[in-house]
Amino acid sequence: MTLPAADWRERIEFERRLVHAGGTLYPVPYLLGWLSWTETGYLLVAGLVVVTVLEALRLSDAAGPLDPLYDALVREYEADGVAGYALYQLSMTGVGLLAATSVASPSIAIPAMWMLSLGDPVSGALGDNAATEPKRPAVWVAMFLVCVALATPFTVPAFGTTAGVAVAVAGASAATIADGLPPVIRDVAVDDNLTIPPAAAAAMLAVLAIIG
Repeated sequence: MTLPAADWRERIEFERRLVHAGGTLYPVPYLLGWLSWTETGYLLVAGLVVVTVLEALRLSDAAGPLDPLYDALVREYEADGVAGYALYQLSMTGVGLLAATSVASPSIAIPAMWMLSLGDPVSGALGDNAATEPKRPAVWVAMFLVCVALATPFTVPAFGTTAGVAVAVAGASAATIADGLPPVIRDVAVDDNLTIPPAAAAAMLAVLAIIG
């Protein structure tokens, strides 16, 4: 049975959000004590290699049997450029490697990663703006609250109550701005899959350096 166009698009968006949320699993083996954070960094790099190969195949029109996969991963406006899922993997890997090389700690990297993998799908489900438009205030509030909730269980035990809350709020604020007010370069919005984790991590590190 063929789904109506609207139902098909809704199903595809749901599948994209499931894939998006799947990145939440990257730190889970570390949290369970199965892997070190250095090994988690290797896992992230392996994922980036896979994604790079997939993007190279897609952009060279050599995807072949993988086309159904790209239908679930790539939006129409991304067809001729690097897709959001690849930028997602790049930013997640970058933040993860910050912690793997001791520039940051997992207590900063994990919330920054989850602000993208969990916070962004919540924001996307609530917002209906175009890629170059700011999101509604209610979406900003929801994104901020979700990001604070994701960060504080890591930052408070790691840095203490006062510093931990301040670090969480800083990261959540940066993630919310990156999500809700994307920079536009030559009429093209910079994908928040690329900006949310590094913006959140940078803000948390900056506050920690000031008050830590």
